[in-house]
Amino acid sequence: MTTSSPDTLAAIILMGVSGSGKSTVASALAQRTGLTCADADSFHPQANITKMHAGIPLTDEDRWPWLRAIAAAIDHHAAADGPLIIACSALKRAYRDLLVHGRRDVRIVYLRGSQALIAGRLAARRDHFMPSSLLDSQFATLEEPTSDEPAITVGIDASVETVVDDIIRRLDLTESAPS
Repeated sequence: MTTSSPDTLAAIILMGVSGSGKSTVASALAQRTGLTCADADSFHPQANITKMHAGIPLTDEDRWPWLRAIAAAIDHHAAADGPLIIACSALKRAYRDLLVHGRRDVRIVYLRGSQALIAGRLAARRDHFMPSSLLDSQFATLEEPTSDEPAITVGIDASVETVVDDIIRRLDLTESAPS
């Protein structure tokens, strides 16, 4: 995989199961690099949120419009505003293929952790529409990135700062100056 600086990068997709820290890491990475951050959850139609809140796993048919909206946002943001960091589960290869859609300037960061670690995080989380009861279905759906994808794998059994340090180093990103 090649490295990228923000001027040659359209997007960084932080992927993983619910509770892997996607939103937290995306926010910290954006703060350190000065890049814009978005959460894929904000692209879900209300019907998807209602299903997940009720503990009903989404189907691929539920996900395709959501994923197409995220891919369009990556294209739009990259053309108009520069690189975008997006926190998105992207659990299946087909989902990541749709998000990347042949672009050579999109990188995927897989936030990997054990099911026990993530279950503990979910148990402590409040006010989120994704119940911890869906974690088993998330791991069952998960297809870890393969060597032919523009992806790196980062362990999440460390502090957020350490995880972000690893991402910045491995993607050869530039940190922004403190304000």
